[in-house]
Amino acid sequence: MALRRTAARNSPSSAARARAANPSSSRRKTKTDGAIRAGNGKYQFRLASLKKVPAGTGYSTSHGGVVEGNRMLVGYIHKPRGTGSRMHTHQNEQFNYVAKGTLRGSVNGKRVVAPAGTLIYIPANAPHTLVATPDEDVIFIAIKDLSQGIIGEAVDGTMSGPLYQKGFAPKAR
Repeated sequence: MALRRTAARNSPSSAARARAANPSSSRRKTKTDGAIRAGNGKYQFRLASLKKVPAGTGYSTSHGGVVEGNRMLVGYIHKPRGTGSRMHTHQNEQFNYVAKGTLRGSVNGKRVVAPAGTLIYIPANAPHTLVATPDEDVIFIAIKDLSQGIIGEAVDGTMSGPLYQKGFAPKAR
């Protein structure tokens, strides 16, 4: 009997095992500036109400709320009509579920036309560009692994701005 109590005292508690398997969100920063960290008591999120953060700084008009867990991130991303991303890549594998509007572009050289209800798969490091068609703004759910944050890098090596279709660029002041 004494042996059993000693073994129980020396083995990690279930709480200690849980902390080791799922580090506290307060101890780890997010990989995406402005993202919300999931866990540590935060398990439910109203995606459309989250603080909007850039989701393609330097190459895209994408912006929206981002939640990061330990291994994945989810973004509720908005692209204004007639705008989008120049050709870029990122280390993360990605899925985009189009909830509203239509995205048009290419992934790994293959043409993509994705209306609402479509899931787009983007392999890690695949060059891709996606633009909201001129008829309406696009809302999509981005799901990525956390090999990096939500922002990638333009293929041409410049972070000189997003892609604007003719007539959709911001007016010069």
